[in-house]
Amino acid sequence: MPYFILVALLVVIDQVVKYLTRANIALGEHLDFIPGFDLTYIQNTGAAFSILSQHTWILTALSGVVSLILAVMLAKNYFPEKIAKFSMALLLGGAIGNFIDRAFFGFVTDMFATTFMDFPVFNVADMGVVVGGFLLCFYVLLSMKDEIKEEKK
Repeated sequence: MPYFILVALLVVIDQVVKYLTRANIALGEHLDFIPGFDLTYIQNTGAAFSILSQHTWILTALSGVVSLILAVMLAKNYFPEKIAKFSMALLLGGAIGNFIDRAFFGFVTDMFATTFMDFPVFNVADMGVVVGGFLLCFYVLLSMKDEIKEEKK
């Protein structure tokens, strides 16, 4: 159950940051944040790089289904290792955070813009998805490496 606490914490942080962005920054406005990053309020109806921006309902349904699958996998201890559970929790928290936005607003609130490179504006939930996805891929690749070594023996 401690991993579901991480999920809830990520969702709360994500939703608070999104609320503060919508309440305090005008749509499209840029504010200095920290070196390399600006706060820029945008409403993204698509996924990464605005993919499927005309089909928000597909992304909403997909986010809901993925969230349900991840929750079941986490609850049923599909991956017993801690790093895998941690990565699943990050993925689930991010998926739920963006699902909430799509379901209630019809768009995802994004606010972190890089100033050191041209990159899409993103949010806290996106960070959870990216870090969780990277860690899960890393875990799977390491698991496969160990299995291949055992098969060779």
